[in-house]
Amino acid sequence: MPTDIDNIVILTGAGISAESGLATFRGPDGLWEGHRVEDVCTPEALARNPALVHRFYDERRAKLAEVVPNPAHEALAALDRAWPGDVLIVTQNVDDLHERAGASRLLHMHGELKSALCAACCKAVAWADPLPPGSVCAGCGAPSLRPDIVFFGEMPYDMERIEEALAQADLFVSIGTSGAVYPAAGFVQMARHYGARTLELNLDPSAGSSYFEESRLGPASELVPELVRDLLG
Repeated sequence: MPTDIDNIVILTGAGISAESGLATFRGPDGLWEGHRVEDVCTPEALARNPALVHRFYDERRAKLAEVVPNPAHEALAALDRAWPGDVLIVTQNVDDLHERAGASRLLHMHGELKSALCAACCKAVAWADPLPPGSVCAGCGAPSLRPDIVFFGEMPYDMERIEEALAQADLFVSIGTSGAVYPAAGFVQMARHYGARTLELNLDPSAGSSYFEESRLGPASELVPELVRDLLG
């Protein structure tokens, strides 16, 4: 790995958590945990059947208690602690495995299972319990809490900060992503535009593999620790 790298942006997707036992967002059959994505991850689905949507994310939240971070999460947390320059881990995942591994320079661009969002005042609060429809916001008193998940058709979080980091990055790494969901799928092109080296770590080639200078194929639990060892020397 070149030695002239100061600033790193890392994008992680469902593939990094799959080895911990969490289902990837959209499986080969087009379903997420047995549901059509359109039935559990759109504003229309929430309006049409709030009980189903809330129950779906309650089940995903409860599942977190059954899984633990894997070596890929732990390696990125070690990089976060030791890297002397800027590093930003941008995750598309809504689980908390990066945090539990110890990462702190981290953004959840698609929201978090352990957070509730008030649809009335837009305040987000930590939330670990079931979240039935009509749960009351402690801030404004409205019975409007919903899962703090960025649904299809909604704007991902922290895009301005992510774009600023990509503009300053010397290295952009994508780990375990499909390369098919925008705007994250366009990060590699943005990073290349600003002059960053680009590297993909994935189990299989992604939809965006051709945009990367280098792709390494294999399990994240093997490839990510190898990369971190290289970076930290």
